[in-house]
Amino acid sequence: MPTKTVAKKVVKKTTATKKTTKKAAGKLLVYADNSTSFWVNDGQILNNLVALRDAFSSMRPDVYKYHAALGQNDFANWVEAVLCDGECAADLRKAKTPSSAMTVVVRHLKSYTL
Repeated sequence: MPTKTVAKKVVKKTTATKKTTKKAAGKLLVYADNSTSFWVNDGQILNNLVALRDAFSSMRPDVYKYHAALGQNDFANWVEAVLCDGECAADLRKAKTPSSAMTVVVRHLKSYTL
């Protein structure tokens, strides 16, 4: 009886190539002019998100409550209207303490070119 020969398929292995993409440039940091800077009731004058982050790091709870109480959040309103960052403003409205507000700003600053 004749024997059958089985042909083997040859599979050429290729190595996967990793596509590298450049990270898109971040948003530009907006600086408020003197007339639209944020005046905190403890005397600080803020003109951008970096200054706001730094202010939150040492802000007393009573100062924070003065600007973010009773459904009104001056920080969020300023960030939205003057610094033109509606997403950060929406997250700031949810923050209850200076520490949590600072965390929000830090997270949003990652999308900026500093």
